[in-house]
Amino acid sequence: MYPKGPLRLMYRLYRYIFPTVRMEVGRWRERAEQIPDAELRKQALDSISNKLFHCEGGSVYAAAHMEHKDSLIRLIVAYQTISDYLDNLCDRSTSLGAENFERLHQAMRDAVSGTFSQVDYYEFNKEKDDGGYLKSLVFACHEEIRKLPSYSIVQKDIYELASLYCDLQVHKHVIKEQREERLLTWWKEHRQKAPELAWNEFAAAAGSTLGLFHLFQLASYPNIFRDRIQLMKKAYFPWICSLHILLDYLIDLEEDEVGGDLNFIAYYDSEQAIYERIHYIVQEAKEHIRLLPDRKFHSMIIDGLLGLYLSDGKVQRQPMVKRVAGLIIRSSSFPTRFFFLNSRGYRGSKAVLQAPPTGE
Repeated sequence: MYPKGPLRLMYRLYRYIFPTVRMEVGRWRERAEQIPDAELRKQALDSISNKLFHCEGGSVYAAAHMEHKDSLIRLIVAYQTISDYLDNLCDRSTSLGAENFERLHQAMRDAVSGTFSQVDYYEFNKEKDDGGYLKSLVFACHEEIRKLPSYSIVQKDIYELASLYCDLQVHKHVIKEQREERLLTWWKEHRQKAPELAWNEFAAAAGSTLGLFHLFQLASYPNIFRDRIQLMKKAYFPWICSLHILLDYLIDLEEDEVGGDLNFIAYYDSEQAIYERIHYIVQEAKEHIRLLPDRKFHSMIIDGLLGLYLSDGKVQRQPMVKRVAGLIIRSSSFPTRFFFLNSRGYRGSKAVLQAPPTGE
């Protein structure tokens, strides 16, 4: 049963989901500490230490199906850990060739295909000996997807989203002189999937794993129909997924400018344009969830994304980003403001919300 409102959702997250996520992440941290190669070990541990909130955020979908929460958490944490580890490797790689990034990200395709391809993930990477760490993450995904009764129904959709994600990671990590050209060429090949979006907004949508995680959740039910899957996909890709990553890039804008890193928000020509496009994407996301039977839950996902990202401390340190965030919050719903305040409290290690004494 889906949580009926923000209070119940946050109760489930704090009481049941986040503690289990931390235990699972801790298990992978112990495994990462055993990686023989020092550089691979460092990147694995850094990705786990710095990006725990990715696993916590993705595991919100486990709160929507408590009977399968343990399996969903294990699957989401394993898949997100692969994503964060490979992102770290690509960001800091001394091997900037596209073939290296493609081969590394084959692990993400393998993880959702249910089989291992006969390739060496590290073939083109300078550092190679991870002691089986990456394969163990892929195998963990295989173990959990076998437990999902409807996985075969959604597997094609999951693989499509995973492939778009992997394509993006390859194009955005090659040498700077090639990035924009590769991204634009790739977007032109796929623009019919989201004709309302500019190339940077489409790329943002491809960079989110939320659509995948919701499909994992749907696969945990024994009877799921294609029409529901299609409605869900239209809401998540591109709208909710694009919102997710645009907000992520918004709060990292100054940091990426200093580091000379690609940032999809930087392609807007004014702060007003940033606000208007994010506002438009929020409205489209809200419109596209109206036909979903569990629309209240997905509305909380949208509100939660806004509250989570716009409450980040980085926002206050960037005057332009702070102004844009203020415009978005002022035009948002009460649940967005609720999640905004609660996220601030959670980051300060004391949740604003006190869990109700009984019930879920």
